[in-house]
Amino acid sequence: MPGVLTVRVVLLATYEMGRQPFGLASPAAWLRQAGVAVTCQDLSRSRLDREAVLSADLVAFYVPMHTATRIAVEVAKHVKTLNPQARLAFYGLYAPMNSALLRDLGAGAVFGGEFEAGLLRLVQRLQAGTQDEAQVEAPISLERQQFRVPDRRDLPPLPVYAQLRTGDQSRVVGYTEASRGCKHLCRHCPIVPVYEGRFRVVQKEVVLQDVRQQVVAGAEHITFGDPDFFNGVGHALPLVRALHREFPQLTYDVTIKIEHLLQHAQHLPTLRQTGCVMVTSAVESVQDDVLRLLDKGHTREDFLAALALCRQAGICLNPTFVAFMPWVSLADYIDLLADIASQGLIDHVAPIQLAMRLLIPDGSKLLELLELRPSLREFDADALSYRWEHPDPRMDALCSEALQLVQNGEAEGASRPDLFGRLWHAAHKAAQIPPPSIPAPAVTPPRAPVPYLDEPWYC
Repeated sequence: MPGVLTVRVVLLATYEMGRQPFGLASPAAWLRQAGVAVTCQDLSRSRLDREAVLSADLVAFYVPMHTATRIAVEVAKHVKTLNPQARLAFYGLYAPMNSALLRDLGAGAVFGGEFEAGLLRLVQRLQAGTQDEAQVEAPISLERQQFRVPDRRDLPPLPVYAQLRTGDQSRVVGYTEASRGCKHLCRHCPIVPVYEGRFRVVQKEVVLQDVRQQVVAGAEHITFGDPDFFNGVGHALPLVRALHREFPQLTYDVTIKIEHLLQHAQHLPTLRQTGCVMVTSAVESVQDDVLRLLDKGHTREDFLAALALCRQAGICLNPTFVAFMPWVSLADYIDLLADIASQGLIDHVAPIQLAMRLLIPDGSKLLELLELRPSLREFDADALSYRWEHPDPRMDALCSEALQLVQNGEAEGASRPDLFGRLWHAAHKAAQIPPPSIPAPAVTPPRAPVPYLDEPWYC
């Protein structure tokens, strides 16, 4: 087309918890349908394609998570050395939160929220020969998009990603998203500074078509990456019913807030009947005062009630936690371990969850808390987070020890109960009290093996 320059784009992902990245496949579809030459690279599963980078006009990094962003920063430095003429862009939740740092690194554009349309407009400006370096697209967009079916053609095959394990059985896992953003305002959540209590849906037929192509590629199970699958129950339930009618053998897992598990408990049987085997929920703490500080919208008793409801429906609830926070005492940590054991959840909780330290990225709503200020230290640009120190030095020491125990244990292939036992002993040693026997479950948990994804993940 006269007056249109050829623009070669490389989309890079660095880490997304062992999932084939929707955040590469979705913008790739938008760009390719507009005639743009696009190469996708998932560096969690393959090495950087130097030739593609050397010939790229734009290299755009997908940064949906903290760990992904830290890795992307280092890769971007390498990309800039390989191809100083290439323009850099960053997109995803953590792009606008780290905008100043990323621009200092050489990024000409950052996109958060609904990023596909903004990326496309950026490329179209480059095709038109626009030399202005200033970003004219909004760094955060919440516009309602008509999504395209993700284009996964040059991503690594599904079997190389995390698999669903249930006892001795494994299933090939696909990944998609039916919505983005969240209705809720949990203070520590990175979604909140970007979406501010709003969410956007991916159209039902787009999601179904994305699942269809992954089933053809070998998917036997689908992970829905929505921050809360029940943000839009009227969208979620027709979707899974349609999915089950078409693929009755396909299983899936979702993430749902404790508050929504209680509010929409009547729909849990529908999830089970349509193939849901696992619900992940960000419980974060079993201390009500801590939950109030985080604005989680649930209590310890709510968590236990949601757990009972999921078990009644035949769905495994796999909780996640932020085990180390300035307000969590050593006694609180031991209480958390005791609750996990007494509720029969040792096999449900990924050991890394018991070593998680609170992250405070730039722009976090946590910074508004007066209760945080005594512990808050300077912003660490390398860690992309504010440092903080616990008022009890034993907790900082235990956090480091817990992380080392988990990393070493997982490298050895230790089981979840074995790793839990090591953490149980480490916590009581830190408290200088003899470790009692790990509490037996107060209720009889289901005997069926607990399903889980086999790649340990970090936020």
